[in-house]
Amino acid sequence: MAALGPAAAGEQGPEPEAEAGAAGPPPPSLGPLLPLPREPLYNWQATKASLKERFAFLFNSELLSDVRFVLGKGRGAAAAGGPQRIPAHRFVLAAGSAVFDAMFNGGMATTSAEIELPDVEPAAFLALLRFLYSDEVQIGPETVMTTLYTAKKYAVPALEAHCVEFLTKHLRADNAFMLLTQARLFDEPQLASLCLDTIDKSTVDAISAEGFTDVDIDTLCAVLERDTLSIRESRLFGAVVRWAEAECQRQQLPVTFGNKQKVLGKALSLIRFPLMTIEEFAAGPAQSGILSDREVVNLFLHFTVNPKPRVDYIDRPRCCLRGKECCINRFQQVESRWGYSGTSDRIRFTVNRRISIVGFGLYGSIHGPTDYQVNIQIIEYEKKQTLGQNDTGFSCDGTANTFRVMFKEPVEILPNVCYTACATLRGPDSHYGTKGLKKVVHETPAASKTAFFFFSSPGNNNGTSIEDGQIPEIIFYTASLPDCCGGCC
Repeated sequence: MAALGPAAAGEQGPEPEAEAGAAGPPPPSLGPLLPLPREPLYNWQATKASLKERFAFLFNSELLSDVRFVLGKGRGAAAAGGPQRIPAHRFVLAAGSAVFDAMFNGGMATTSAEIELPDVEPAAFLALLRFLYSDEVQIGPETVMTTLYTAKKYAVPALEAHCVEFLTKHLRADNAFMLLTQARLFDEPQLASLCLDTIDKSTVDAISAEGFTDVDIDTLCAVLERDTLSIRESRLFGAVVRWAEAECQRQQLPVTFGNKQKVLGKALSLIRFPLMTIEEFAAGPAQSGILSDREVVNLFLHFTVNPKPRVDYIDRPRCCLRGKECCINRFQQVESRWGYSGTSDRIRFTVNRRISIVGFGLYGSIHGPTDYQVNIQIIEYEKKQTLGQNDTGFSCDGTANTFRVMFKEPVEILPNVCYTACATLRGPDSHYGTKGLKKVVHETPAASKTAFFFFSSPGNNNGTSIEDGQIPEIIFYTASLPDCCGGCC
């Protein structure tokens, strides 16, 4: 039976409506409108099968929240639509972060219902909360650095590791300098090491990228100190000059020779001018205005005269080869008194695999500490073609040890091709090797063997032979030479 209305039940019905336009009493004032309270979701828990799902449902939700974070109150907040309030749950945050645990439960715990975070980006903070609530990682190229900063700030190493992994996967030569700066800023040694390896392998591309001129002076010096950059020194100098010009502009200084020298500071001393050819030096650094007249003259003398004057720049080669340096010694015993009269000591050799020779170990004086002038060369025997040479010097301490003399660039050696190793020394009588070996095998822990076979060199070779003489050691790498180290850089 149908329900009855008031009139049907014999009750008085409502008064008829007032006629249009009739004056009536004004409605009572309700004051300012307030947002209606949100109705709680009933039995939402039943729809979530796991603890992870239930916590994920609470992410960025007012439901059961007991704290709010206020972000975006700094500069640019108005353009971004004003401060952003993000609800959260103290228990969840304290369970995932020691920093939040101290914030809510420590000796100086806050009781405020709203906490301002002026130095944290909203997107990064939401990425942090999402991870704490659900283990879900949501980062991208635009947010990864701010998320890394936030993860470190709130001591969430698992999210930090995800950020570093993301950066590692997206590491390229054209962003290596930018990421290196960030890795050093955030104290991420693993990422910094990967950035440096990338710069080593693709130095030309890395210094040509936009981000190179934006690095700080300490990062620039950390790169210039490396022995493993694969680039010609003249081109590296050109890149450093570009950095100096950009730094002058950042410091609002006129781009003058003096100011470029000033902003470079210690970085200038890390350019290895002695590794350049005299033509490269004359065309670039000598005309740059960054070096003093005295430095230019001393470096020209270093290139052209013997004995060479001392210069305040590193002359150690940048060996762009990766892997471990290797060395073989062809003598079993050392004796005294080997003389020099301007004739080259020479020994021929072949190897069974492709290698790159970076220098020789030579014997020094029998008369105590002494300086030697020396020219070293590697010549392809059949073609009589000089593949590498260096006019340099070395100091010895009077012992029977060998002393390293390095080429300016690695020299590529092909298997089963005959080469001649030459060393022309100027100095007093030295030690020399005896009981020489015709075959010397170097074996690495990975069980790869490099076999050297030695032959006496015909003609005048200052007496050096298979059995005795100079050039006891060959210093080499088994890694092949990158394309850019052959002189095209």
